Amino acid sequence: MTRTHRDHTDSATLIRTLDAAENTPDAVALRERGYELLRLEPGATVVDVGCGTGRAVAELEARGARALGVDLDPVMLTAARDRFPGIDVRAADADGLPLADGEARGYRADKVLHILSDPAAALAEARRVLAPAGRIVLVGQDWDTVVVDSGSGELTRRIIAARADTIPHPRIARAYRNLLLDSGFTDVTVEVHTAIRTDPATRLLLAAQATAARNTGAITAAEATQWIAEQDRRATSGRLMLAIPMFLAAGTR
Repeated sequence: MTRTHRDHTDSATLIRTLDAAENTPDAVALRERGYELLRLEPGATVVDVGCGTGRAVAELEARGARALGVDLDPVMLTAARDRFPGIDVRAADADGLPLADGEARGYRADKVLHILSDPAAALAEARRVLAPAGRIVLVGQDWDTVVVDSGSGELTRRIIAARADTIPHPRIARAYRNLLLDSGFTDVTVEVHTAIRTDPATRLLLAAQATAARNTGAITAAEATQWIAEQDRRATSGRLMLAIPMFLAAGTR
């Protein structure tokens, strides 16, 4: 079964992390570009797979679409309903969407395919629910190409690689174009938008990278402590720098 839930034990922490990331100028611009690529007419049905706290669903509704969000995390769905009363969000799998054949004119999956057990099945389901000439938009990062400024280059490379290896499909974003072509989509385009994070809160994301690497045994506890301490010092002095290439792919049914 293809799942759209996220493997996190602390949903409250995840929600805070998502809020911080989704409110950055880079993230706002990336969402807007994705909405443009959907080419939705007023009143058109669009499904947001892995909708999380519902921000994109609400934004698509505000643009005149009939938006449906699906997710399997009950905490996320509750947060979405609390934050944006009246939006349509439901518990559903990426390969079992609550839509009839050809009912949707748009399909969106933002930072979702890398955690699915069967991404190809999700794309087959996207084709099923999309009407002819319907549009699909995929957004995601390549976990191997995260860039962090650090004085410990070799240790940083080990941390990034080890964290990537904990993801089911860490390099799937670079394959979006071929996945869409293999699934029968046409008019496929790919863009890369680099998200730059320099704010102090970014240290939490970096600490999570090092902790994940330590948990896999790729680095020692001492190395994790050393690396996190460096990033904390950078955060305090305004010298943090994290760059994340985000792949934005689109195609036509």
